[in-house]
Amino acid sequence: MMKSIVIATDGSESAKEAVDVGLELAKEQGADVVFVHVTAPDEVHAARGGHAIHPHVVEIDETETALKEAAAKADEAGVTYELERVSGETVPLIVAIADAKDANLIVVGSRGRGALASTLLGSVSHGVMTHAKRPILIVRGAEVPAKT
Repeated sequence: MMKSIVIATDGSESAKEAVDVGLELAKEQGADVVFVHVTAPDEVHAARGGHAIHPHVVEIDETETALKEAAAKADEAGVTYELERVSGETVPLIVAIADAKDANLIVVGSRGRGALASTLLGSVSHGVMTHAKRPILIVRGAEVPAKT
């Protein structure tokens, strides 16, 4: 039986699919959920050899829609949840929060970009898969053409 699931969301269609699948698993397994929304770094400090991003918690205010939508779905499903909004580098923060919460599973969406687009644009799902030391479920959305 799972005790907690971390679900990453940014409000995109693929993230919404990940929220739906993650909540279905949580309800089935009686697990709590931690919804994580990582926003673009907004605190950068001078560091030796360049700049360093300073990760930090960001207040959940009226600008936050991804977490509010996920919370509404969790309420509807009767699943207990926490909300984490942080600023910084997406992959390391998702992995760090999952580690801190001792999550049994990380659920992330995949936008369905091709290999070349993912290589050029980066891929959160691939990064989490590469760096996490716990089970990951990648919810693959419909294929979306890369923006130029």
